[in-house]
Amino acid sequence: MTEPEPYSPQLRTAVVFSGAGTAGAYHAGVLRALNEAGVKIDLAAGRGMGALAAVFAAIDGGQKLWGENAFWDTDAVRQLYDWRPSLKLAVWALAASLAIVLAPLAAVAIGAIVFPFDFLVRMVGLGGAGGLVGFYTRVADRLFAPSALPTWLPRLVVLVLGLAALTIAVETIVTVLPGSRRRQRGSVWWRGLKAPLSSREILARARTAVWDLVQGGSQAKQPSDADLSGRYVDLLADSLGQPGFRELVIAVHDLDSRRDLVFALVDASRRSGLFRRTSTTEADIRRAEVVDLSAGGRRHLADAVSAALSVPVATEPHPMTFAPDSYWRGETHRLCDRPGTLLRLLDELVELGVEQVIVVSAASALDGPHALAAGRLDGRGRVGEYLAAAEVSAVRDALQFAAIRIPRVFTIRPEHNPIGPFDFAGEYDDRSDRVQALAELLNRGYEDAYRQFIEPVVGASGERVGLS
Repeated sequence: MTEPEPYSPQLRTAVVFSGAGTAGAYHAGVLRALNEAGVKIDLAAGRGMGALAAVFAAIDGGQKLWGENAFWDTDAVRQLYDWRPSLKLAVWALAASLAIVLAPLAAVAIGAIVFPFDFLVRMVGLGGAGGLVGFYTRVADRLFAPSALPTWLPRLVVLVLGLAALTIAVETIVTVLPGSRRRQRGSVWWRGLKAPLSSREILARARTAVWDLVQGGSQAKQPSDADLSGRYVDLLADSLGQPGFRELVIAVHDLDSRRDLVFALVDASRRSGLFRRTSTTEADIRRAEVVDLSAGGRRHLADAVSAALSVPVATEPHPMTFAPDSYWRGETHRLCDRPGTLLRLLDELVELGVEQVIVVSAASALDGPHALAAGRLDGRGRVGEYLAAAEVSAVRDALQFAAIRIPRVFTIRPEHNPIGPFDFAGEYDDRSDRVQALAELLNRGYEDAYRQFIEPVVGASGERVGLS
């Protein structure tokens, strides 16, 4: 494989953000460094949490990701991708019921401590602990009286479990009421269980952050998703070509059509690269897989971001209803992220005339032996381990493809990262024997961008870039 050609700011350049969950903090650090160094970027692309970084980068809004009270404020993101409320309620209800059932055993266990203690006190000649024994005996008599514990304990257990079951039942009924965007098949209990993690908090936070950026100085009420998408698209379409504004490409996966979808807003001179094909069959395939945000897909930007932030299996997929005049004729499809869409993103960039790509990923590869860490036992940690491994494989495959199709490919990624996709509160690092906070991942992205790309690549190119 030949060495890539050197970096040149004269070429059409794209930055591609890839990863899930906490990878967004790393993306923010990298974007901060690229903006600070004045690196020329013509197109911002992303998948997973990288779609959010691309959305902000496209309208010169990266400072909303890393500044004061920004999106990646470490205290504000701790609850992202939390366990679904009904699932947490069910677990707490079971725990409370178990504690109630164990109450009589606890009373007996206390007696097993009180009476031996009284015996030991008598043995040393201190007269015993008659007062303590008497108090315990009176309490035990009242607890185990026929009208006390045997009566209210089962009632309390039934009440706690009943409230939890009622909450889950209501949530299940709501999902099957007429008017739902998609029918669902399966037993009733599966409809109540659903996916274990919730993306509601991350989606709400993303909408609010984008609206704060789009509304400017106005204090208008946050609009609907479709209206917010339209305003963002109008702002970007009207500003393309101005400093800080870039073309935008987002890739997600369609579970129903079993293919990747690409959402793109590019310059009018480049739009032909989205749909131009040599045969009618290929043209139909492109219509099925590409959504032009600047045309009929104007209201689907929110769908693209929501789908990119939906983790496969771990969260519910995002339902998107296509326009009646689109290829899918008004159907509603379930969309989510897929690590492998990174390769699809690079393929689309080739069609859009990109000559230079900067790939940003927060997942670090294991380059040799003696670098293993303890496996995760917690639920979110296990899912995060799989996502991190899939991300590394996706980056490897994508870079192999890019080495053939794109003349200049540069990467920015950490050499070591103990934080998993869902470790928003930080995670223990075996190599340094301490807990690494999420804020460190953001700073590492900033430092890696300078150390791996800006200083050795941009600086060595001999080209002068102005500060932003």
